[in-house]
Amino acid sequence: MNNLPTEKPSLTLRQDLRSLFVVALAIVCAGFTACTSADSKQKAQAAGPHTVSVAIGQVQKEDVPVYLTGLGAVTAFYTANIKSRVDGQIMRVNFNEGQIVKEGDLLIVIDPRPYQVQKEQMEAQLFKDQASLRDARLNLDRYTTLIPSGSIAQQQVDTQKSTVDQLDGQVRTDQAQIDNAKLQIVYCNITAAFTGRVGLRQVDPGNLVVNSSTEIIVVTQLQPISVLFALPEDSINQVMQQVNAGQKLPAAAYDRAMTTKLSDGTLSNVDNQTDQTTGMVKMRAMFDNQDLKLFPAQFVNIRLLLNTMHNQTYVPAAAIQHGAQGTYVYVIDKDRTANMRGVTTGPTDGDKVAITSGVAQGETVVVDGTDRLKDGATVLLPGDKVPAANASGTASPNAKTGKGKHGGHHRHHPSGDSGGGQ
Repeated sequence: MNNLPTEKPSLTLRQDLRSLFVVALAIVCAGFTACTSADSKQKAQAAGPHTVSVAIGQVQKEDVPVYLTGLGAVTAFYTANIKSRVDGQIMRVNFNEGQIVKEGDLLIVIDPRPYQVQKEQMEAQLFKDQASLRDARLNLDRYTTLIPSGSIAQQQVDTQKSTVDQLDGQVRTDQAQIDNAKLQIVYCNITAAFTGRVGLRQVDPGNLVVNSSTEIIVVTQLQPISVLFALPEDSINQVMQQVNAGQKLPAAAYDRAMTTKLSDGTLSNVDNQTDQTTGMVKMRAMFDNQDLKLFPAQFVNIRLLLNTMHNQTYVPAAAIQHGAQGTYVYVIDKDRTANMRGVTTGPTDGDKVAITSGVAQGETVVVDGTDRLKDGATVLLPGDKVPAANASGTASPNAKTGKGKHGGHHRHHPSGDSGGGQ
């Protein structure tokens, strides 16, 4: 009980010291913040207007081609599903899978012996019937000479004449059967109907094939080859105008990524109707395909050259910007100021865009860094020296404020002022 009065002053003293420490810490923080704010303000004033580093391109004039692009599929101009026209056993295969064969090359040999035997039988029957026909004709001649003497009846002569005609018909039938046997022998040798590439073999030697039911091989023509593609119906009038004028429109085939040209060709035909479900019109382009870069059923992109716009103003495609105010570009003045200017665009050719109005030849436009630009901003072009304030965040030695701070040291000026914060 006697210790209680002595503990109260000690507790009060601790609280007072703690309060004084908090107040002192707040004063130090406030001073540091004020110094930092003043220093940042001085740096911003020394740095001057904000500049943006950009890449530029030139407005030029040259011929700009006008292309129409469509997705298509490579289609072999000729495709033959090789089947046997006779029944028999495959004796020999004269090609390798994937080989290029020429028109008339022997591909497959089917056993011809059964048809050779039939041919010999028909020839023997023909020989027999020809002999009967000769005898009937001789008898007819004898009967005819006896008619004036009345030694023979006219009816017997007419009957003999009919017999001659019947035997003559039999001889003709025999000859037709012989020709058919010869044809079957020809069918035993399957040849290429055109120059093309053979696919994978479906039947091996030694197997029996049945007339017109067993597919042995597929041959596709690769040179020349065609591409079927489609264009929107809105472009058909432009295409037909050139076609009706006798123009052969060049067509280039590109890969699916539209990065590599595969082959050059020409437009050969336009379909006679529009697909009502898609609003597209099918077209066919022909390609020599000498380097065999086009393959049947391959998907490609077709760039059809419609016409060429001569002496056309164009800018790099990267310079074109789109916003609420429409299509525009940033034009750089002589004083390194970027001015937003509306333009009207024309056809696009790769990384070039034709401009029908808005810019003139020789002007400079921004092609990179537009996302940081505003109308009237100062730009820093390639090759320009970067101002010290923009490069390191410190004041330039030529700043009008006359104050600066660098490396923690104060800079003194002739006026006697000194910069920095306490």
